[in-house]
Amino acid sequence: MAENVYKVIELVGTSPDSWEKAAAAAVEIASKTLRDLRIAEIVELDMQLQDGKVRAYRAKVKLSFKYKGGD
Repeated sequence: MAENVYKVIELVGTSPDSWEKAAAAAVEIASKTLRDLRIAEIVELDMQLQDGKVRAYRAKVKLSFKYKGGD
């Protein structure tokens, strides 16, 4: 079996609707420029507030993808 190397980055996705949609937004946007996404780990959830109300849900997501070098 060949050895592989994976790179891990951290992104923050946002949504006015839910943490699930916020995390999905981070993955969806990342998948447009990154190849071979493997794992998405939610590391933190929070909310952006305005005037005592939830303005946006935020999900901090660690994404791993196969690293091919050149970075």
